[in-house]
Amino acid sequence: MFRSLSVKNYRIWFIGALVSNVGAWMQATAQNWVVLTELSDTNAIAVGVTMALQFGPQLLLVPFSGAVADRFDRRRVLMITQSLLMLLACGLGVLLVSGVAELWHLYAFALALGIVNAFDTPARQAFVSDLVGNEQLSNAVALNSASFNSARLIGPAVAGVLIAIMGSGWVFILNSASFIAMLIALMLIKVPRAPRQVSGRESQGNQLVAGFKYVVRRHDLVVIFLIVFVIGAFGMNFPVFSSTMAVEFGRGAGEYGVLSSILAIGSLTGALLVAKRPAARLRTVVIAAGGFGMASLISALMPTFWSFAVTLVLLGFCTATLLSTANAFVQTTTDPMVRGRVLSLYFAILMGGTPLGAPIVGAISDAFGARWGLGVAALSGFIAFAIGLGWLIVERQLRVHIGDRGKLTFTHAGRPDVDAAPQPQAETLTAPLSVLKRGPVILSEPNSAPQSGALSEGLTGPISILRDETESDPGEDTNMPKKGDEER
Repeated sequence: MFRSLSVKNYRIWFIGALVSNVGAWMQATAQNWVVLTELSDTNAIAVGVTMALQFGPQLLLVPFSGAVADRFDRRRVLMITQSLLMLLACGLGVLLVSGVAELWHLYAFALALGIVNAFDTPARQAFVSDLVGNEQLSNAVALNSASFNSARLIGPAVAGVLIAIMGSGWVFILNSASFIAMLIALMLIKVPRAPRQVSGRESQGNQLVAGFKYVVRRHDLVVIFLIVFVIGAFGMNFPVFSSTMAVEFGRGAGEYGVLSSILAIGSLTGALLVAKRPAARLRTVVIAAGGFGMASLISALMPTFWSFAVTLVLLGFCTATLLSTANAFVQTTTDPMVRGRVLSLYFAILMGGTPLGAPIVGAISDAFGARWGLGVAALSGFIAFAIGLGWLIVERQLRVHIGDRGKLTFTHAGRPDVDAAPQPQAETLTAPLSVLKRGPVILSEPNSAPQSGALSEGLTGPISILRDETESDPGEDTNMPKKGDEER
């Protein structure tokens, strides 16, 4: 489960990110509570607008942020973005402590935060591939999610206590100090500098178009992008849900922080289970989308604060399973030459939908009650599940066969014969191997790394891509390191 931590650079990164993430969750909790209760009269729309300003730049800047992650030294990019985030947190904290902060200050802060994060997120995600090998990348992505959700378990609860004792401004100031851990980690990490594998003959515009064209050709990636857009826009508005439900149950900042921490219990569990799996599978993303819809519906029907809090564990579990698996699938099946741009597009779609969905969900919560906002989240989960299942049935020819004694057998484009014995296949459930650039993989225990061998029923695993499809040798084992792997 923790095999990526055997890499020294990744261990340093993991520790620095954990400390910084605790501070970030403290700040996120304080920001939403300040907007809802201190700078507005429990106005859920104001929370939605804040989220829209914070995540809008993720979509608008995608043509530039992904190119920056691909073309420049990611470590230096992160040094700059993390320093800017530290200064922003400190500045808003001073305004709040001095008592001069107004709602427009929070809006401006959220917008600036979104602009910096638009460049920080794809660089931070792609930087992980610079720290670990391709075979450990899926595990490292899942451990990143585990770190993120471990911090989510601690940060909101601490923030709730600090808001009640010291005031919200000090939470922002403490978060600015937490960035020091990340900056120290970045200075300690030593990654051999290698030229990015992007052709100098291509113009900037052609490089950006290449990233979009790559995604369009990959229908499996298009399905994942649609799923995360629908749920990201209308389902993952947790600041709106948690804050408005806490107010509806007559609770304060402390209980609001507890809700966020309880949500993180399920999120951490989901992320750790993804880390145990040898590979990310698209089918897991589809199932998790349906689970998200059901968990949201159950949460909306809970009659008491604590029964609602308990259901957040399931909601967090489904959310982390969906996001960790989708993230790992995108990273491990994308050509490294366009990985930064594809990741930038992925996160732009995931978080860029928030400017559309968050104000709508906030308005619905204001007009009809907080539970109806959760109802919208449930609907988004069911729609996302239908998109994934429909694609598997129509394009990938997924079928269920009931045999003797009720035994269920699944067939698909890669295994069309119900009586076929497990053997090397040309296609998985989600795509041809020539598209995914995978060599054969053995089904093994969840805590084992994928190995060369016979492919069994659509297993999805980490890959190594350094050449175009037209340059690949069909008989070559694509799991073997290629020239340039040691330089990345």
